[in-house]
Amino acid sequence: MQQVTNKTKGKQNNVLPFIPEGDFYFTKGIEAFQKRKFDSAVKWVKKAIDHKPDETLYQCQLSIIYTEIGAYHAANDLLMNVLKVSENVDCYYLVANNFAHLGLLNDAKKYAHLYIEKDPNGDFKEEVLHLLELLEIEEDLEDEELEEEDELLIYQETVFYHMEHHEWEKAMHILEEMLILFPNQPNIKHEYAETLFFLGHEQRAVNMELEEMESNPISLYGCNNLAIFNYYLGHMEAYNFYIEPLLKVYPIHEQQKLRIAVTLARTGQYVAAVDRFKMLKKDKLNGHLSYFRFYALAAYHIGDHEKAMSIWREGCKKHPELKNENTPWHEG
Repeated sequence: MQQVTNKTKGKQNNVLPFIPEGDFYFTKGIEAFQKRKFDSAVKWVKKAIDHKPDETLYQCQLSIIYTEIGAYHAANDLLMNVLKVSENVDCYYLVANNFAHLGLLNDAKKYAHLYIEKDPNGDFKEEVLHLLELLEIEEDLEDEELEEEDELLIYQETVFYHMEHHEWEKAMHILEEMLILFPNQPNIKHEYAETLFFLGHEQRAVNMELEEMESNPISLYGCNNLAIFNYYLGHMEAYNFYIEPLLKVYPIHEQQKLRIAVTLARTGQYVAAVDRFKMLKKDKLNGHLSYFRFYALAAYHIGDHEKAMSIWREGCKKHPELKNENTPWHEG
């Protein structure tokens, strides 16, 4: 809600106009507020409220200070208490503004409309109308973002399915569309390069990945791809360059952990691969055929044939399409 935040403060920096004569605490609070000494302002106005707990003006002023320091929930708690005992219409605007800051668009609209309904020509009329306009814009932007996220998710899941099934041609068609529709999504180009490589366009894939790495030298996806590409091409010096950082990295996210484990298994680092596979939370990766393929492969090559067969059988049970493949250690 940054857009709303910056433009809807309106009159909230103003001091409410009536100062009770002779009320020392409140006057000191106002002076501190005007000097932007907010901690002092809160203390003085709280003292004023203790002195006159039924004076709703003091509570409204304290809510304005809270809004200024970003304590929007505390501000609204005070304003709601005021509305229980007093029909102070300005409170509806202040409440709406706080809800806008919190990103609670529906609540903000509700209280903004209540203000218009109760005082169509009130002092905050312009601010409320401007706030409603901004809320409409913000709502439209959120709707657009959600629609794009939903569309992107569908594309990502489709590409993931084809890549996990080694259906590289089908993956390529989807990725070509994604590059046009979602040019700023970081992983699409890495997936495109990986698909290019396994379609036989090795040098194009390497060049594309190197270009991506220039803008993001620490990309885990890029290091994984270039380690695999160079290993398969027999460029061992380059392979060692890209595999070395992966051996030292332990990501937080399960899918990143799996990618490194798969890369290690694919490039003959079987002991390290098995260690990484053992660290994974399998229940979060059951949809990944690569988990079963390459864990079984790595286990087999370190001599744990029973473990390899157990993993492969479990994979075939969860993903019957694996039954149509050779066991990973017999693929040639």
